[in-house]
Amino acid sequence: MTRTRPDYYYTQSAVIPYRQRDGALQVLMITSRKKRHWIVPKGIKEPELSPQASAAKEALEEAGIEGRVSERPIGSYRYRKWGGTCTVEVFTMAVDEVHPTWDESYRDREWVPLEAAVDRIENRDLKALLRALPAFLHEAG
Repeated sequence: MTRTRPDYYYTQSAVIPYRQRDGALQVLMITSRKKRHWIVPKGIKEPELSPQASAAKEALEEAGIEGRVSERPIGSYRYRKWGGTCTVEVFTMAVDEVHPTWDESYRDREWVPLEAAVDRIENRDLKALLRALPAFLHEAG
């Protein structure tokens, strides 16, 4: 297979948006563009932005959320798209604001307990990052 997009399209960034409610960790999930899968906000890393800033931009566009993005990534995962393999650097986002309307509001979004989020994700490596979230947040202080 041949790549059908510029090289930089294959370098992406994402956030795992989270909050604490009643002592429980929750993750904001969104649906994919065609509503076939539950995912976390992610997209092409904009060449002029840092991976964190690019991930925050995607979170605002795809999920209508803003918050504090971790300085260091929780990890990365890969998936196939556009005839190549995308590598996604994943950060955490402590959500401060959920907007009632947003650019890609055709996507569904839902706060779910961490384990439900893990169950909804199909990518094995992203599942592992979600499972690692409590320890990552604890370590970050």
